[in-house]
Amino acid sequence: MKGVLQRHPFAVEARFERCCALTFAVPVESVARRLPPPLVPDAFEGRWGFLAVAVVQTRALRPAGWPVWAGQDFLLVGYRLFARYRSGSGRNLRGLFILRSETDRWRMAWLGNLFTGYRYVHSDLAITTDRTGWGVDAPAGGLRIRIDPGAGEPVALPDGSPFRDWREARRFSGPMPFTFSVAEAGREVVIVEGVHPEWNPRPVRVLEHRVPFLEAQGFGGAVLANAFEVGQVAYRWKRGRVERRLESPVEMGGDVTGA
Repeated sequence: MKGVLQRHPFAVEARFERCCALTFAVPVESVARRLPPPLVPDAFEGRWGFLAVAVVQTRALRPAGWPVWAGQDFLLVGYRLFARYRSGSGRNLRGLFILRSETDRWRMAWLGNLFTGYRYVHSDLAITTDRTGWGVDAPAGGLRIRIDPGAGEPVALPDGSPFRDWREARRFSGPMPFTFSVAEAGREVVIVEGVHPEWNPRPVRVLEHRVPFLEAQGFGGAVLANAFEVGQVAYRWKRGRVERRLESPVEMGGDVTGA
């Protein structure tokens, strides 16, 4: 029963009061090893794969159509890999595969794992703000991110970024059109489409980033590639769409590590 519910069975809406996404570049092979087939890396120049760490202060998350007062407020830190999936109709879809979702609310962790495959865990997350900017801390796990919004002045790309300019970087900043989950040894792909008409991200400068989870996942050499911020955005996720595959990647000789 739980597996059926985890297919994102109804549309959901919320408001992002504040959101920042840091995108890291790694060798494309590193991403490929962590993606469950049939997903493949969303690569840049055939060399780079990407993962994002998103900090989202969320208001009134609820089933679409429910009143705002029935929603859940929470803080989220999500770890996502940029991926592609060729659908049964032949479309090449760009999206994200979620490695882990951390939240400061026990109730959100429970509901998230009940209705999605996004691997929610409870964490001691807290937003911190001072004269230099804002960020998130989770002392127990060692996470710390600090950004300077910049008050509108030009922001340079991070040192070592594989992108030549912010226009290239914007393609790998999120949000992606789709989020993917893979189940039943690759026979089932759940596709959730996001709708975000007001999304206008601004480049920001990252003052500090310590992300122990990335090292634990084998991404210790990840290079910060870009960072964007957006605020006060209405967001909606459509009901999950399930595609059944006739053959699983396991039967075809693939590896489902990370599924």
